[in-house]
Amino acid sequence: MLKVVVTRAYKQSAARVFDAWLDPDIAPRFLFATPEGEMIRAEIDPKVGGKFLFVDRRKDGEAAHYGVYLEIDRPRRLVFSFSVENYDVNAAKVVVEILPVGDGCELTLTQEMPAEYAEYKERSEKGWTMILGNLAQALG
Repeated sequence: MLKVVVTRAYKQSAARVFDAWLDPDIAPRFLFATPEGEMIRAEIDPKVGGKFLFVDRRKDGEAAHYGVYLEIDRPRRLVFSFSVENYDVNAAKVVVEILPVGDGCELTLTQEMPAEYAEYKERSEKGWTMILGNLAQALG
């Protein structure tokens, strides 16, 4: 099992940062969104067992991102499966942990993926780093 770990500090409270991941108005602005793409579909069922789907239209086609919420412990921990294919039995597991720090918080995201996806590790790290940066922008 491979792990990608990305950490970022935020000025906002842990609750505000956590809530953004499940907010249908905020999440499409940062989650799986790309600067050159257009988010055309965002579905969030924010409960354990609930599913999400984000579709970003890019110049080379549509990129769909699927997942299922496995654990929701507001405002500290969010765990979900993640895949770019629907019904992917080898879906990655993503753990978002948020710790209060002063008036803000620190978010650590860990993606666990099967070893056969080793060639995507660096790309995944860059993608999550971009997403966490987009989250900061979405929160203002």
